[in-house]
Amino acid sequence: MAKFLGGILTGFLLIVLMIVLAGVVLTSRSTKSPSIADGSTLILRLTGEVPEKPALDFDIPFLPRQDAVTVEGVWSMLRHAAADPRINAVIFEPQQTTLGWAKMQEIRADLELFRKSGKPLIAYLRAPGTREYYLASAASKIYMSPTDMLDLKGLALQTMYFKGSLDKLGVTVDVEHAGKYKDYGDMFTRTTMSSETREVMNSLADDLYNDLISTVAKGRAKDDATIRATLDTGPFLAAQAKTAGLVDDLLYEDQVFNSVQNTLHQKELKKVTTATYLGVTDSAAGLAAKDHIAWVVAAGSITRGTPDSLNANGLESEDFNKMLARVANDSKVKGVVVRIDSPGGEVTASDEMLRAMGELRKKKPVVISMSDTAASGGYYMAMSGDPILAYPSTLTGSIGVVFGKPNLHGLYDKLGISKDSVSRGRFAMIESDYQSLTEAGRQKLREGIDANYEDFVAKVAKSRGKPVSVIEPLAQGRVWLGARAQANGLVDEIGGINRAIELVKAKASIPPASRVSLVIYPAKRSLLDLAFKSGSDSEADVMLHAAGLDALRSAWHDSSVQVWLRGGMLRMMPLTIDFR
Repeated sequence: MAKFLGGILTGFLLIVLMIVLAGVVLTSRSTKSPSIADGSTLILRLTGEVPEKPALDFDIPFLPRQDAVTVEGVWSMLRHAAADPRINAVIFEPQQTTLGWAKMQEIRADLELFRKSGKPLIAYLRAPGTREYYLASAASKIYMSPTDMLDLKGLALQTMYFKGSLDKLGVTVDVEHAGKYKDYGDMFTRTTMSSETREVMNSLADDLYNDLISTVAKGRAKDDATIRATLDTGPFLAAQAKTAGLVDDLLYEDQVFNSVQNTLHQKELKKVTTATYLGVTDSAAGLAAKDHIAWVVAAGSITRGTPDSLNANGLESEDFNKMLARVANDSKVKGVVVRIDSPGGEVTASDEMLRAMGELRKKKPVVISMSDTAASGGYYMAMSGDPILAYPSTLTGSIGVVFGKPNLHGLYDKLGISKDSVSRGRFAMIESDYQSLTEAGRQKLREGIDANYEDFVAKVAKSRGKPVSVIEPLAQGRVWLGARAQANGLVDEIGGINRAIELVKAKASIPPASRVSLVIYPAKRSLLDLAFKSGSDSEADVMLHAAGLDALRSAWHDSSVQVWLRGGMLRMMPLTIDFR
């Protein structure tokens, strides 16, 4: 009893402490734009993931802000820096980023646009790989440390398969899908790529590699053939990178700072951190605007309901639809850009979100902007009839449906667990984790899968203004890069944030020359949220770790796999790509 009461008291005190701390944060935080000295240089550091959705806000008094920079945040900072008379230069320092290719294309375009302002854009690289160098190639000068290595050697796409691990655990997975390319369940049932997967992966590799070569060649003022031959000799020691013309000089960071200081004719470089400059407002940067555009982020694997933890990075239909309703009823919002970064998810949730998108467009002009991924359910929700923009390397399409369920009988046997049951109804046990599908059960599932697939194709055909006979060959669960999707009529234009804003301004009858301010949805989650959320490892997670199957354990936490494990029919992209 004493321990029980002690636990309650401890929990109560913790909650009180968190509330008090959150109160201090709210009262101490200033909405005023930070003070920026004239002649400043922005040190733009990007590390790790650059998400679409704002992260948890750990704004704690007396400590530096640790805001995670979003894609919109990078766009906004570079847009501000180009116009801000207080900013004289940008030193760009990407390190160990985990960006998808489309986000790389957006950020690189933002860097190029800043460079057109005439202000110096310098890149300094630490342990750079393909992503970091791709971005840095937009700079006028690229530097790296004399002892560092440039890990630029081409492109490899990898997929992971878990059948061998599942066999050891005594687990089998039943999979049914509509569309010959809809092979999401292959990771559980195969050990290598199917011929369809290999066909798609080769197509993706060709297009991405060609983009890498042409982009680097443009940035370094070389021809494609030279860069292609150069990449075949990578990776590069620092001296080799300089000899190959991939970097301009080998300097330490302080030497780069001194170089920029001399260029700006300053006695001391006035540095502004990324975290500080994130707080600069449009008006402070000389970009004051009276019209507001909502920037609505739809990121993560699609499920029904509302978020159940701060660690969840999914896209929940109930929460998202309520957010769209708030945007639709906001009289200050003149138009909406819906930014999609999702591999898909549950069938019904995707359909609910598509309906909510249709309701939104009745009240507001809408443009859809695709990020790294807008595939399967992520593509389905975009079928509202509004203009769709994608990057050349957005992963999209994947028009198909898939169902899968595990049979854990063998695993239970290994653990000494048995199940017994009684049932009524021919298909009452169709989703049981203690037996595989019967042939009759499989046929019953096919009815739903095929019906959902036909509905998906029909909705795409209606939205894109094309007959089903034209869409069907483009469907079949195949993933397309944005450039090919645009050529096939699955998206309207190739473009990023700036083009999306241009289009929504035109739809909202806002003059092209008028500036607009973006209102971000969803807003940041506060520190106060943390006081009422907690998480722990699941039994399955603990078991996989104990069995030494950490690769499978890591995959277990992937949001798309979690959606899969919940069961039911899915509109889910058939593959997850890790490029190196």
